[in-house]
Amino acid sequence: MIYEGKAITVKEIEDGISLLTFDLQGESVNKFNRLTITELAEATEALRGHKGLKGVVVTSGKDGFIVGADITEFQSLFAGSEEALVATNLEANKVFSAFEDLPVPTVIAINGIALGGGFEMCLAADYRVMADSAKVGLPEVKLGIFPGFGGTVRLSRLIGADNAIEWICAGAEKRPEAALKDGAVDAVLPKDKLIDAAKAIIAQANEGKLDYKARKEEKKGKLLLNPMESMMTFETAKGYVAGMAGRNYPAPVEAIKAIQKHAGMGREKALEVEAKGFARMAKTSVAESLIGLFLNDQELKKKAKEYEATAAEVKLAAVLGAGIMGGGVAYQSALKGTPIIMKDIADAGIQLGLNEAKNLLTKRVSKGKMKADKMADVLNAITPTLNYGDFKNVDLVVEAVVENPKVKDIVLREVEDQVREDTILTSNTSTISITSLAKNLKRPENFCGMHFFNPVHMMPLVEVIRGEKTGEKAIATTVAYAKAMGKTPIVVNDCPGFLVNRILFPYFGGFIGLVRDGADFQKVDKVMERFGWPMGPAYLLDVVGMDTAKHAGDVMADGFPDRMKYTDKTIIDVMFEEDRFGQKNDKGFYQYALDRKGKKKKSADDAVPALIAQVQKTEKDFSDEEIIERMMVPLCIETVRCLEDNIVETPAEADMGLIFGIGFPPFRGGALRYIDSIGMAEFCKIADKYADLGALYHPTDGMREMAKQGKKFFG
Repeated sequence: MIYEGKAITVKEIEDGISLLTFDLQGESVNKFNRLTITELAEATEALRGHKGLKGVVVTSGKDGFIVGADITEFQSLFAGSEEALVATNLEANKVFSAFEDLPVPTVIAINGIALGGGFEMCLAADYRVMADSAKVGLPEVKLGIFPGFGGTVRLSRLIGADNAIEWICAGAEKRPEAALKDGAVDAVLPKDKLIDAAKAIIAQANEGKLDYKARKEEKKGKLLLNPMESMMTFETAKGYVAGMAGRNYPAPVEAIKAIQKHAGMGREKALEVEAKGFARMAKTSVAESLIGLFLNDQELKKKAKEYEATAAEVKLAAVLGAGIMGGGVAYQSALKGTPIIMKDIADAGIQLGLNEAKNLLTKRVSKGKMKADKMADVLNAITPTLNYGDFKNVDLVVEAVVENPKVKDIVLREVEDQVREDTILTSNTSTISITSLAKNLKRPENFCGMHFFNPVHMMPLVEVIRGEKTGEKAIATTVAYAKAMGKTPIVVNDCPGFLVNRILFPYFGGFIGLVRDGADFQKVDKVMERFGWPMGPAYLLDVVGMDTAKHAGDVMADGFPDRMKYTDKTIIDVMFEEDRFGQKNDKGFYQYALDRKGKKKKSADDAVPALIAQVQKTEKDFSDEEIIERMMVPLCIETVRCLEDNIVETPAEADMGLIFGIGFPPFRGGALRYIDSIGMAEFCKIADKYADLGALYHPTDGMREMAKQGKKFFG
């Protein structure tokens, strides 16, 4: 053994060739934490001193290669000064450069996923052979940063600036054929052939058939671009990427600027440029929020895994009520491998549900995401029926009939008599109390909420709602089924609106108040879209549907009359009374018509000002700051209330529910992280400016106590 550590071992495998293996003890995956980087430095030094060394093969002792840097270390690391972060990065880069400078040919055998720092390790070698099942990439921009272990330097020299910009700015995982085509890897082989291939490359290099020294120099030198090529490449890319990424995500454009700046430099100076740019991005609020989101997502996955350990297996599911929602549930279940029965009381409903599934599958085929024969398999996994014939074999039922408690009660009691005693029943309700729906059931412990968001195939969140009598087996099984469908489940306790809708309607309340007090709804939309929302509140109401908003708003008013009940007519009431349901009937705050691609496109409607005049007695030009504060303060306070009321267990789950459920701007991290970014004391001061607007704007006692103590929700 040449070197043995807790993350890396090095041994000679045959005459002069050594095998360096990443295998981090106590972890299911390899990652670049402080320990691994330290050991890589020590292992490289041991190799340099090893007599008779002719080459080095690098591989992994795990199924994947290296998943990247240890992101759990980022928050403490990024909390320091920018200068300290630059110094830390340059120290780490010395380790990668030392490996790159070994005086023998080096080959990485990429046996599995190699992302971020893991792929940057691959780039430090002279050659790369990749398993035909592996993936590689540099996804750092998704965390608000860009590669910091030499990725912008080495990749641009290896595959050219154009390709490197696309790889880095898109942050996508690359399959073997794409990596080989671009020149990022030298060969693609079955996993069991990698080590032999790597040894063969070393043999050819030592025989002079491959110039490994030229490979080293290529990555250490300047980019081969003349001034005109340089200008065309970088300026064009900056404009295009800025348009795609948007103003709230600076990292992709900053990555291009870094490559442009170090294009004419040798490796050491280029790495300094990269380190300074990396540190600058790491200190942004965007990076802080996106890294926080990643860690929140890991927390959610950990919780789901704990539930999965006690869940019953769902081999066959059923959805009651076909139509668009039922068809979406059936499609998602079948697509992800769980066969499902789709029941309705009428052929028309069945046909609507099947058409929804067919349309979604056809789009996948047309976009090259699925082969036609696979489409047939998915459709065959959906069994349409008008009766309960096969329901004794069903493990979990999703009730997705109309949002009416009496209808749901009838359907749930009916299906309970048709399934086994251990079958889990769930209701896809957005507002109706799970506890009340369970009152007439024989086995309320087997019943919970399973709230999908529309459209089912696009929205990642599923709220799993625990009623007063819901058993843990029902929760665990529903969470596991949601995960199997490719969704992110969050377990919440029962209350009007549950988590997401309970928080959304105070946001709509802010909008109702602004319109009442004279605001231009189109300006409000534009301001909130610039803030980061995918659509402004008026546009969102049109998408949700005014009938749905009216119904849900009434439920909220009954549940929380102190802050969600309105004594006067609101703009939502007016729209509902005028049958302006939004995109459902092509008229709401905006009017809608199909564009060339068949998508509904909004435009101004001349009839709307007169409708708004019914609730708006004056006009006022609110500042952008006022609009943002009046919209965001109620939403944020209600999120805190949900946490204090134990509707949701953790701040991470609350924030992720908003991001996955209603499109809260990811770069702001969620409502609670947004409060943290402002500071609780300052947030309460902002809220107090609007105290006369009512209870929606009144911080809780707990918030005021947090403000006094200087506490945060995160960190």
